[in-house]
Amino acid sequence: MTTPVAIVTGTQAEAVERTVLTLAWDTLGAVAVHHTIDVTRQTLTRVVADHTGILEREELDLDHACASCALREDILPTLARLAHTGRWSSIVAHLPISADATGICRVIDYDPGYRDLLRVSEVIAVVDGPEWENDLLGDDLLIEREIHTSAEDGRSVAETLSSLIEYADTVLAVGEFPDEGGDLISVLARPGARLVPDHLVYALDPGRTRHHDAAEAWVDPMGTQPVGLIEEGTAWTVELRSDRPFHPGRLREHIAELGGGPRRSRGCFWLASRPGQACEWSGAGGQLSVGTALVQPDGPPHTRLLATGVDDDIDELVTLFNRCLVTDEEIARRGWTWNIADDGFDPWLGPIERAA
Repeated sequence: MTTPVAIVTGTQAEAVERTVLTLAWDTLGAVAVHHTIDVTRQTLTRVVADHTGILEREELDLDHACASCALREDILPTLARLAHTGRWSSIVAHLPISADATGICRVIDYDPGYRDLLRVSEVIAVVDGPEWENDLLGDDLLIEREIHTSAEDGRSVAETLSSLIEYADTVLAVGEFPDEGGDLISVLARPGARLVPDHLVYALDPGRTRHHDAAEAWVDPMGTQPVGLIEEGTAWTVELRSDRPFHPGRLREHIAELGGGPRRSRGCFWLASRPGQACEWSGAGGQLSVGTALVQPDGPPHTRLLATGVDDDIDELVTLFNRCLVTDEEIARRGWTWNIADDGFDPWLGPIERAA
């Protein structure tokens, strides 16, 4: 029999801790596991507690302090160990602040050794209500707030929290949460995800099993699932899609407008100068990262971005996206594959000759 695990994520430590405390206290027979990464000291701290109090507190030295090392070396083994005892009916797993749940969910889903012991009941993303706008649309970096998960972690807070919401089954708000924040989360979250404006009214249901495939499909940068236009109050998500590549020169010229500003954007693209290279796109709050996709798709290349915002510039964004694509005239004149030595994207995508 498997033990259900609720995984709690977020970027505001106090809000996440309050949520974990409430959920674990209100769930009969639950145990809470809290992990914290100290990048400077290269340590991982684990605290295990239930209704009787703190059961374990241990600090471990890591060769490399990062979320993936913490997951492999202690988080997953601890969850499996607690489940194996049969002492608790459910586990609430508090991941390190800003760490995402993709790794743990994928291992439990695919590894029989963990799948026979553990079942992810839900992934929860916690939003600090009063800070929603700064956390989801601001330009702070994780390292500036000292909540990065490794020395190399260059992510922004907005990109990180957006991705946590997108992967979650449940989004909980802590503190005063205005309607505008709820609107934005509604169009970021996977369709069908639970949105709860007050964490105090939410109770875990250990009988649930998360929709793993649906969550993976929603966050897949190479995804082809049609989205179209989603609108909720003041917020929107629009799908920008084409089988055409971007024109490298026009994309360079307009990339700050297309991926910048107080918006979230994610997806995939290809360039006429790199026909064999699928690329990923992820940004939020004015910070944008592009790179070669870790997994190259088997099907034909496509360009697909999901852009989310709260402004009135959807039409302008669609026009800008289409302007960056190659035109009929350019395809007729140069074809789909352009043989050029330098497209200006080497710093992000590597030399063209390696990608062809």
